[in-house]
Amino acid sequence: MSRESSGGEFFAGLIIGAFIGAAVALILAPQSGDETIAQIKDKSIELKERAADLSGEAMRRMEEVERKSRSIIEEQRGRLQEAIQEGKEAAAKKKDELLGQLDEGRAA
Repeated sequence: MSRESSGGEFFAGLIIGAFIGAAVALILAPQSGDETIAQIKDKSIELKERAADLSGEAMRRMEEVERKSRSIIEEQRGRLQEAIQEGKEAAAKKKDELLGQLDEGRAA
């Protein structure tokens, strides 16, 4: 065999093999190309809807956490204000006691 004929034979064999492989793939394919495209489209629509559902659920959960956080903050703010008021009242009472003792000490 010469180099030229073996190169041409190889190329011819490659082309014939590719055609045979393509034909076998088409024959053995579980569905047509149109069916595959339709299936991909359906799956993409399904995934888009699922993503929208998950996004909506995440938003609902975030809003719930925000609502609970605001409630806790308001509750703690109320407690803090009560504690501040009680501290002011205790300080005023102690001030009055000390001033009373000071006045008694001066009077004696």
